[in-house]
Amino acid sequence: MINTPLPTDAELDILQVLWEKNPETVRYVNELLNKRREAEGKEIGYTTTLKIMQLMLDKGLLTREIVERSHIYKPSVSQEVTQTQVLKGVVDTAFGGSASSLVMRALGSSATKPEDLEKIKALIQEIEAQQK
Repeated sequence: MINTPLPTDAELDILQVLWEKNPETVRYVNELLNKRREAEGKEIGYTTTLKIMQLMLDKGLLTREIVERSHIYKPSVSQEVTQTQVLKGVVDTAFGGSASSLVMRALGSSATKPEDLEKIKALIQEIEAQQK
C-alpha cells in the first residue's frame, strides 16, 4: 500500500473535488468547495484553501504542475487507496479491527437501498469464491 499520511476532513473535501475534476487550480477548488458548503453557510476563504493544498503537497497527498503561471494540483493517491486507508483506520480504532462490526453497524443504522444490498451480496459471493 502507498505510504501517505491519512488526510484530515478538510483535506478529504479537497481530494473529493480533485478526484472528480482532476487536475485543477486552487481557485477552482475553492469555488467548488464554497458551492458545496453554501447551504451550510460555511464558506472557506481562498487563502485557507491555498494553505491546505500547500500542506497537502508537502505531505505528498497532492502533486503540482506550473502551467503558464497557473499552479495545477492533482491527487497523488487514488480515491480507492485513500478510502481503504481511512476505512482501515476507522475499523482499527472504532471497531477493534472487526470489519463485520463496521458492516453490521453501517447496514443497521440507515435504510439500505435494494440495489446496494444486491451489490453487497455480489461482493460477498466474490470474496467467498476467492477464498475457495
